Amino acid sequence: MSKKIRKKSSKSDSSGTARAATVNRIKPARNVDMTASGKLKSRLTSPFSQAGEFAEGSLAPPFKLPREDGTHVSLADFAGTKLVIFFYPRAGTPGCTREAMDFTRLAKEFAASGTTVMGVSSDSVKAQESFRNKHKLSTPLVSDEKHDMLEAYNAWGEKSMYGKTFTGVLRTTVLVDEAGRIARIWRRVKVEGHADEVLAAARRL
Repeated sequence: MSKKIRKKSSKSDSSGTARAATVNRIKPARNVDMTASGKLKSRLTSPFSQAGEFAEGSLAPPFKLPREDGTHVSLADFAGTKLVIFFYPRAGTPGCTREAMDFTRLAKEFAASGTTVMGVSSDSVKAQESFRNKHKLSTPLVSDEKHDMLEAYNAWGEKSMYGKTFTGVLRTTVLVDEAGRIARIWRRVKVEGHADEVLAAARRL
């Protein structure tokens, strides 16, 4: 009888040791980065996730893109100054030409208010250069052929014309303050009088 008891006890000890070893192996896996709700924090974030939702008061999404003169321009270049970004559908079209010329006409007034103006579309650098030269535009014209900035600023999406639906640039203007935050957003812009309205808003900042 005593032999059987010793054998049973031995099995119990060995299984207990195995469970302890298993627990010890599992414990380190619990030392992970957890949120207050007990969920794992995601270590994969998009380049714009830290800026939060794109809206008035949020941080302006960063960018670095080529402009019509062959150089590159980034959000960091305008740190400490006000920045107007007008997104236009296509270089050389009537509405876009009028809008760019209106902003050029008011270039000195914008500069006096401590504000830089730049235009952005999905046109190539060469097309932007031709657009600038033909109409003697003074505002930098940025090329975003991959739509990275356009999408980050909610200026790329579905639109319709003559009964057809397609994806393209949504005519939008954004005013960024000296702290790099979105001060004002104009969506579905009507070109007539728009540049003057944006100038008035920049002066009020």
